[in-house]
Amino acid sequence: MAKPVVAIVGRPNVGKSTIFNRMIGERLAIVEDKPGVTRDRIYGTAEWLDKSFHVIDTGGIEVDGEDEILRSIRVQAELAMDEADVIVFMTDAKAGVTTADQEVAELLYRRTDKPIILAVNKVDNLKRREDIYEFYNLGLGDPIPLSGAHGIGIGDLMEAIVKKFPEKEEEQYDDDVIKIALIGRPNVGKSSLVNAILGEERVIVSDIAGTTRDAIDTPFERDGQRYVIIDTAGMRKRGKVYESTEKYSVMRAMQAIERCDVALIVLNGEQGIVEQDKHIAGYAHEAGKAAVIVVNKWDAVEKDDKTMQRFTNEIRDQFQFMSYAPVAFVSAKTKQRLHKLLPIVQHVAEQHAQRIPTSVLNDVISDAVAVNATPADKGRRLKIQYATQVAVKPPTIVLFVNDPELMHFSYTRYLENRLRAAFQFEGTPLRLLARRKSDIE
Repeated sequence: MAKPVVAIVGRPNVGKSTIFNRMIGERLAIVEDKPGVTRDRIYGTAEWLDKSFHVIDTGGIEVDGEDEILRSIRVQAELAMDEADVIVFMTDAKAGVTTADQEVAELLYRRTDKPIILAVNKVDNLKRREDIYEFYNLGLGDPIPLSGAHGIGIGDLMEAIVKKFPEKEEEQYDDDVIKIALIGRPNVGKSSLVNAILGEERVIVSDIAGTTRDAIDTPFERDGQRYVIIDTAGMRKRGKVYESTEKYSVMRAMQAIERCDVALIVLNGEQGIVEQDKHIAGYAHEAGKAAVIVVNKWDAVEKDDKTMQRFTNEIRDQFQFMSYAPVAFVSAKTKQRLHKLLPIVQHVAEQHAQRIPTSVLNDVISDAVAVNATPADKGRRLKIQYATQVAVKPPTIVLFVNDPELMHFSYTRYLENRLRAAFQFEGTPLRLLARRKSDIE
């Protein structure tokens, strides 16, 4: 189930990044008292009570042209209206209501039916609290006073946000349907690849606004196996702003990842690997999804008999955290090797859902310990009492031990390698958790 998305919009230097950091509980955004300092495209996950949701800090969207600041925040607002479930419009009590605030408020009021929460930052003392009343003139309801610097009012803001979330829709697919998401940065050929897999040229609409949950899911069947391609909103949108705004393409990828079984991480064979490819792949890995690295546009690459091996070696070097993911070289344009892709998807989906009997699992762990003894620290040696698989998608194994702190990450990696040698687990992350038996009971 995809998590709701909250976008923070507002003119520069109202404290969007400070509030963003408070909401997600980490210092991710660069905070400095200078307009336009948030250059990184920032997205994070926040939790309030039992609700988890994505937060996007829209600072750093740069638009060339006259009156750049106004145009920039207008772009932020338009992107937020398309992508977010809830919009937080951030203003500044020190500055009062500005012309830019009025323009954005009018745009939000006129153009979207998404819930809008008006937040007034820098209400650092009682006198400033009186300054919030002028913000009623924006016509967006009751302003919520905040102080990002002192952490005041964050709980009220979070409470207001979660109350506005849409009702969750139940997933409508049977367990035997394999849900596929094609993820990757703009211009790697995701749309062409979808069309090539489906074997039909679909209309790619350019001017439909809507959240990711408005995206088109396309069910199809191949060789007796049922699939669904989760077509993210990003695949339907075009235009310079969408193509150049990394944070929104990543956010759409994250939402598609949450709903899928298998993530196809699409790379551009002509351009090679860039940093954003690794960021997007990292989300699939952290979400515990099965993955296939798909190198598209392979027809356009000048090749000799070692080109594929060189590219594979580079992928293994750059994506070391994903050494389990198979690599497929394809061309959406010429259909080269495309027939091999779905069998790989089916295979990794099966591996992702694989369950190992407890007795067999413990035999492998015992053999691994016999070959390479458990680590010791200050005279105390790690003892693995027994292991059991507690979940699939991804396969998750709990190791009951005398002291979890004695389980060094290098030994965890060694056990993972032994388990992969015994049971494959190709294309899927594998989670090993060390626990005391008493902690579970």
